[in-house]
Amino acid sequence: MIKQLKKITINMIAGANLATVVLMVAAGYADHVNPSSHPLLSCTGMLFPLFLLANLAFLFFWLTFKRRMALIPVCGYLLAYAPIRIYMPVNLPADMPDEVIKMLSWNVQCYSGRPFYDDGFEPVFQYIKESGADIVCLQEDLDSWRNSKPRFDSLYAYNDTTHLGTVYGNALGIHTRFPILFKERIPYKSRMNGSVAYYLKIGADTVIVVNNHLESNHLSYSDKHKYTTLLRGEMERDSSKSESKRLMNKLGEAAALRAPQAEAVQQYIAAHSRYPVIVCGDFNDNPISYARRTIAKGLTDCYAGTGTGIGLSYNQKGFYFRIDHIFCSSRFEPYNCKVDSKIKASDHYPIYCWLKMKHNP
Repeated sequence: MIKQLKKITINMIAGANLATVVLMVAAGYADHVNPSSHPLLSCTGMLFPLFLLANLAFLFFWLTFKRRMALIPVCGYLLAYAPIRIYMPVNLPADMPDEVIKMLSWNVQCYSGRPFYDDGFEPVFQYIKESGADIVCLQEDLDSWRNSKPRFDSLYAYNDTTHLGTVYGNALGIHTRFPILFKERIPYKSRMNGSVAYYLKIGADTVIVVNNHLESNHLSYSDKHKYTTLLRGEMERDSSKSESKRLMNKLGEAAALRAPQAEAVQQYIAAHSRYPVIVCGDFNDNPISYARRTIAKGLTDCYAGTGTGIGLSYNQKGFYFRIDHIFCSSRFEPYNCKVDSKIKASDHYPIYCWLKMKHNP
């Protein structure tokens, strides 16, 4: 009788593990689902880390009680290898060659400094100054009342700020050591977000740097608080069910708005593929998302290729994702991409990497 009960228990746990593997793989490849058609389904990539942890718990269980069954979670990880490499890559630091370009991207939250600084501009400026970056792309680069332009003019030879949308509440900035030949907006529909392509002269080459701030999820402070309460399991069952549905609908609607924006950026890059390209910015979406996968087509994800770990770039509690990215075309070799969690002058951490330009054959 005990032997039969043990067998039934093992089979039930194995079934639960198989179900977890199926859900993990499905969530891992959710970035292939277009949010315009299936907004809620496309958001399941946010659940990928939860299934990774659940599968890890099964792995430890099997290794403790029935080792041969550990094949189930191991096979699950093998099936999900590609999204795991995107979500939490592991790369060894590489020695950098000479003549590399340091690229830095950062959503500076309009230099508000919340919640750690009263004056957010000064720590941001000092960080950028000490970074030694050759190209700095900023999102929410809006600080007209503190007159930041002369400060950046003293640091970089070439500076530009582009205000976005119909509401004066967002801007994209670039500060660089390389001449800005011209710029153009990438056309797509958004009230206060956007993407700008800057044409820089680097040596004998014209390089396109695309700075992006894609559609926000439009979560209020109350929404974020309820989200973290849900994660902690501190909400009553009936309330958690309705709140989960409401939040998922809101995230799905935002993802559906980002989809055509990401497609417009990708089409622009494809149409200008004769140029070396660097793409960066705040995508407002997790690594397993349609927006990230769409823009990354034909490009190298610098963090996935050279970074290590999850690389959380949005530092609010409960939002364990990298939503800021740097990509490059095949004319560049990226090195040692990193999200710097030591500076908290914004609700985002800066992301940076070094790029070595390859000579034309």
